[in-house]
Amino acid sequence: MLNLNQIPMVPKFFGRRKGRVVRKAKQFLLENMLPQMRVTPQTNFNVENLFSTPKQEICLEIGFGDGQHLFGQALNNPQNGYIGVEVFQNGVANLLTLISGIKEGDNLPNHVNIYDYKVQNIKVFDDDVRLLFKAIPDAFFDKIYLLFPDPWPKNKHAGRRFVNPDNLAEIKRILKSGGLFRIATDHPVYKRHVLRTMYKDTNFVWTAKCGNNWRREPADWVKTKYQQKAIREGRRPVFFDYRKI
Repeated sequence: MLNLNQIPMVPKFFGRRKGRVVRKAKQFLLENMLPQMRVTPQTNFNVENLFSTPKQEICLEIGFGDGQHLFGQALNNPQNGYIGVEVFQNGVANLLTLISGIKEGDNLPNHVNIYDYKVQNIKVFDDDVRLLFKAIPDAFFDKIYLLFPDPWPKNKHAGRRFVNPDNLAEIKRILKSGGLFRIATDHPVYKRHVLRTMYKDTNFVWTAKCGNNWRREPADWVKTKYQQKAIREGRRPVFFDYRKI
């Protein structure tokens, strides 16, 4: 007899997985380049298995959008390894475009090899990060980025916000002691939500030393199109840096 308690619960996902039709070049990259970079819940999570060379730090970006920040960090820090998570297919395709330089209208090659490109230190999980958590060992990451997540501003949708006690428990587990958890947002509701929720979590300490610290871009920040759009529309981003105690 089937025991329903033994069936793993799949978390319900809210948000878009696909946008406009993916054009030929990006579809080519999704089919031929992404499989070389993909990690899954069955992946053996150790640095030697994930990356071809030793890495000083291992970093995770949850919801990398169009990939600009993830690509910039990986380009600027080849000594580190990066795992990017994004469910939105168009965003994953854009990251692959940034890495390969292959654009619409180019003559597509017969095949692609990730080791032909300058940025070789990114792995991708193209699904809900909550499905990946159990595969990740304790204290695996040096840094975790959560940049401009969906704010779900309505009170009735507040439970969908990523910064919540269940997800923070996993962030704490997979982040090294003293590791960085960076949250960026331009939405006033999410700003207040982060401050309240993180204040209640005694596993993290906010690194801001004065009122302007969290309003300034971090020294290693990589600008994104979304951030620039927010500024043009009058929404001022803030940057919360927390350290795991």
